[in-house]
Amino acid sequence: MPIRHLARLAKCSRNFSRLVGIDVAKAHIDVFVLDTNNSAQRFANDAQGHWALAALLQPLDVGLVVMEATGGYEAALACALQAAGLPVAVVNPRQARDFAKSMGRLAKTDAVDARMLAELGSVLVRRADLARFVRPVADERQQWLAALVTRRRQLLTMLNCERQRLQITPKKLHPSIKAIVAAIKVQLDDLQAQMVEHVREHFGELDRLLQSAAGIGAVASATMIAQLPELGRLNRREIAALVGVAPMANDSGNSKGRRRVQGGRFEIRRVLYMATLTAARYNRAIKAFYERLKAAGKLPKLALVACMRKLLTTLNAMVRTRKPWDKSLHGA
Repeated sequence: MPIRHLARLAKCSRNFSRLVGIDVAKAHIDVFVLDTNNSAQRFANDAQGHWALAALLQPLDVGLVVMEATGGYEAALACALQAAGLPVAVVNPRQARDFAKSMGRLAKTDAVDARMLAELGSVLVRRADLARFVRPVADERQQWLAALVTRRRQLLTMLNCERQRLQITPKKLHPSIKAIVAAIKVQLDDLQAQMVEHVREHFGELDRLLQSAAGIGAVASATMIAQLPELGRLNRREIAALVGVAPMANDSGNSKGRRRVQGGRFEIRRVLYMATLTAARYNRAIKAFYERLKAAGKLPKLALVACMRKLLTTLNAMVRTRKPWDKSLHGA
């Protein structure tokens, strides 16, 4: 994280300067500045609107801007505000909605959501781990890689849908479906080649570091680089919780509930799951860990989730220390 952002966060934690909540829609954004008499203001969700908002916020000594992840509609806005020197936290929409409900705000409008996000910011700035909520600055290279990874996932979804239609479609229509399948495969091959080349050109060192661990291939590496920029910046517990592979307690009084994993970044977790399936067969350390858990009576799925967590936290340590996978060390 840039030094100016850390300094601003430290200052904000002391005096709680202006906190801003932004509700993002496709066409417009609603902005509310906490502790002012003004109501929410609306701007266009385009470059001109982003510039106007940044010009409005810069003189206000903003400590934190909070917005929800809205499927990509927030990405350009977050980058524009960060470029203007404003710290931005992009939070999970479910977390924001749960916070609003806990405050008794059951109504849901754009203006109400913007205000509740600003009030959520007043809670976040009091946390000692505030830095982990602030979105890392994504440059154009990482944004393009994220777009490639997302498009590849979309094409795979389309390919699976067409293949499933073969089972319920009359045979006379199969040539039409097969033609679409062939076209999607061509697009997939071309897209994956672009993705691999882009990673090699701009993230070669990090890619080699990640792929030094057996089980992590080109797709898993590219996905983590694009959609998990926090890798190497958080501790083992934080990175596991962020991805959604940390077991969450479910205890109350004398009742001891079953621990479950929940939340987190689904796409990272899905790629990590496939990587762990491979690692459980070909990575000596992960395979030994998996077999040891099963021998102790753990169900295969629980053992696999534990292996996902171990692989992720190991990758996190590798990126933090800039050291590749050491077979002798991890084997021990």
